[in-house]
Order: sequence, then structure tokens, then C-alpha cells
Amino acid sequence: MLRLFCLCLLFTSPNVVLNAADLPQPNLVLILADDLGLGDVGVYGSELIETPHIDALAESGVRFSQAYVSHPVCSPSRAGLITGRYQQRHGWEFNPARRDLHQGMDLSQETLADALKVRGYTTGLVGKWHLGQAEDFHPLSRGFDEYFGVLGGGSQYVESSREEVAYALNGEPGLRSDYASLYKGREKIAETEYLTDAFTREATSFIDRNAASPFFLFLSHIAPHTPLQATKAYLDRYGHVQDMPRKVYAAMVSALDDSVGAIVAKLREKKQLENTLIAFVSDNGCAGYIGNACSNQGFSGFKRFHQEGGIRVPFILSWPGRLDPSQNFTDPVIALDLFSTFTAAAGDVRVTEDSVNLLPFLTGTEVGHPHDYLYWRSGPTQVIRGERWKMIKYKKSKFDAGDLDETGRLEPPDGGWDVSTPNGELVLLYDLQSDPYEQANLADSEAEIVNHMQFELDQWLAELPSADQAILPAIRSTLIDVDGQTVQLIF
Repeated sequence: MLRLFCLCLLFTSPNVVLNAADLPQPNLVLILADDLGLGDVGVYGSELIETPHIDALAESGVRFSQAYVSHPVCSPSRAGLITGRYQQRHGWEFNPARRDLHQGMDLSQETLADALKVRGYTTGLVGKWHLGQAEDFHPLSRGFDEYFGVLGGGSQYVESSREEVAYALNGEPGLRSDYASLYKGREKIAETEYLTDAFTREATSFIDRNAASPFFLFLSHIAPHTPLQATKAYLDRYGHVQDMPRKVYAAMVSALDDSVGAIVAKLREKKQLENTLIAFVSDNGCAGYIGNACSNQGFSGFKRFHQEGGIRVPFILSWPGRLDPSQNFTDPVIALDLFSTFTAAAGDVRVTEDSVNLLPFLTGTEVGHPHDYLYWRSGPTQVIRGERWKMIKYKKSKFDAGDLDETGRLEPPDGGWDVSTPNGELVLLYDLQSDPYEQANLADSEAEIVNHMQFELDQWLAELPSADQAILPAIRSTLIDVDGQTVQLIF
């Protein structure tokens, strides 16, 4: 297959225009981690977990220091990433919580795989899907030519306890349920290899088989999402760590890092490394419910929260020869931008109302900021972030800690949670330039800023269907204390 395309002004100086014969059509690789904290990656400041391969990826390209995802939990975040659109626009606003057996992400939405397939790409997904399990919502029905992985939100990494396996918290190995089964295409299969390694095996096999023509590989890892399970080969790297949750979690991240190394090595072996744009990102911040096993590098909050720790993630782009190495891009960006960035690299930039092609900003052909504002909504939670200021609106609650179940969640009412705010809202305003860790709420002293941010937020909200029109109502919820108030997170 001819691997040529027109880059126009994507990678050139303002005085040079490339035509179709100048550069080959690149391969595109998206590696997505699951619940990986910002502080769990060496290049972002990890002092415990070693990630030499992820670090090398950053050294070969661009590390984004203010990168976000569109939701602080797995499935909605992935729905935004794969469509390049805020997922609230198309109704996938809340985690399905095992309700995706007969429902899934809106079928009218074009996925990144759809867009690239039109450009002649062979498309493969390895790993977690979490956007619908029924026939119409299956990855093979959403633009992917090949699939190997778990359709639901997670799975056992190993199914049986054995000497070389360790686990922590509630991570004792067990048989995979129907919801957490592994599939090759549409066929349910058995797998004995450690799941992260199995995904790596299948991903490198995909590259082997498709290196002669342009391909899009989406390697969607479950690691380091619970259950906390790791094998001896990775555990031995952290023999000095005594705390078992932290030790097992670190080992899981090492397996993830080795996977990144294997992908790069395979591309190099096939002489495709310089012809491949690689993205590495996490779907949300790390989970607070695994104790001190993970790190969001001191940022407030965790997975489920709309403070920085829940939505600010590691994000790296590498394209040797096309992107200058060792860049640190400091403007706010969001995972939605991968849609336009990847399609632009493929020669057919697909601009959505939310996704920005980052390549001109990284090569100096465009100046300014990719985004004036970034936005979030999860039921009653509403957030806007500009260059300096960030405003969060949380639903005040009359529930208390005694209402939480053993999983730390609230039992939902029939029909899901009410997304209105009968007890009022807590308004938080943070100056991220002077207070990136969100310690000082300035809402009372900066009323003019609050009003301006509310005006901008309202413009965005007016474009969206209401939260109570979501495809699946919200049933996941918990409580947190913020600024002296108990608020309800609905996700």
C-alpha cells in the first residue's frame, strides 16, 4: 500500500510546504494506562517506581506538564478520547458499572478507528474496551479490524494463585467472570499468561503482521487498575519495599513500562520507529481507595475527584525525526486532542468542536494556546479551567460517612442519582499558577473571577444535553470533604 500523504504545514517552518511525495504515511500507536497516577512515572517525579521505557519515550519527544482527561473515571474518559468529543455531548457521561452488557456508547459517534480506517489504516485494539459489550457496540463494530482483550471494565491478571504470583488488598486471584472474560475477535478465549504480558504479546504481534502498511494500534492496558496482582519477575524489582499494596502496585507499573519498551523495540526492529507517532497517556488519576500504593504527585484528589489529582495525567507524544526531543509543553491540553492530532498525522485532520491538532504547536508553526478553556461535567459536578483559574462546583450533601457501604460508595436509589442540587453547591476557585495543589479556595474573595468563569461555563453547558438525558443514569457515588463541606461525587 502506498504510504504517502500531504502534511501541508503541520511539521514545517512557515516558509516550507511539503507535498505528498515528501513523507510517508505514519503508523499511529496509542498506549493507554488505567488509573496510573502522575507521580507513578519517573519523568514526572516518581521516587519509588522506575519507568525507564516511558521516560525514554518522553526524552525522544514531548512531555506535557498540564495534561488532562475529560472525566476522572474510566469509561467516560475513554469515550471522550476515542471520539475526540466531550462525552457529555453524546450521552456517555457516567461509568456503566457493569450495565454495558446490552448498551454502549452512542452508535452515531465516529471513533478514531473509524476515521483512520477511511485513510487506509489497519486498525487494532488490544486490551480494555469498556464502551459496550453487545454486538453493535463491540470494537469490531466500531472501526477496529482486530481485537484482543476485555470488553468490560477490568479482569483478573491471573486466574489462580501460584508461587510466582503476589497480590494485595482484595486482589486474590480467581476465575474470570463472564463480564471480565477475554476475547479474540468475538470469540471468548482462555489466557494463562499474566494479562499485561499477554496484551504486550498481542500488540507486538499486530505490529509484526502489519508493518508493511500504515496501522493504528490502540494498546489499552488494564494496568495498574485493581485487582493488585503481579508476578515474581516484576515483584523482585521491589524487594526493598515492605508495604505490600505499594510493592504489588509498583510491580504492575513496571510490567506496564516493560510493555512500552517492547512496543518501541518492535517498531525499531521493523524499521518503523521513525515512521510512528506514539502517544502514552492514562485514563484518569490514581485511585485513593488503594491507600498509599500510588501517587498523584501531591495534587489534590484521586480518581473520581475533579481536583487535579483525578483528571491531571501523564501524557507523552513521541515521533523521532518529526518532533524535537526532550520538549516540555506547559500549556493545558486534553486527551480529546489525540483525535485531531492523530488524524492530522494521517493526512486528514478531523476537527471536532473539542479536539485540537497539537502538532503545529509542538513544531512552532502555530503560536498561542491550544485551548482557552477546558470543561468537565459529571452530573451535578461542573468544572472549568482557563490558563490560570479553575472553578469547581460540587453538590453539597446531607449524607455522612455512615451512609457509605463497604466499598466506600453510596447505595443508589432506583433510577439512579438525582443530578440536581437541592442542598446547594460548594463553589471552589483556585489560582493554579500560585496554588497548583488547590489548597486555597478564593471563591469568596474573587467574586468577579467566579462570575466570569460561570459565564464561560454556561456557554459550554448550553451546548450539551442535560445530564439526566445520559444513556445510562448515574449509579456510582461517594462522599468527600472539601473546604469544610461534605460533597457528593456522582460518577
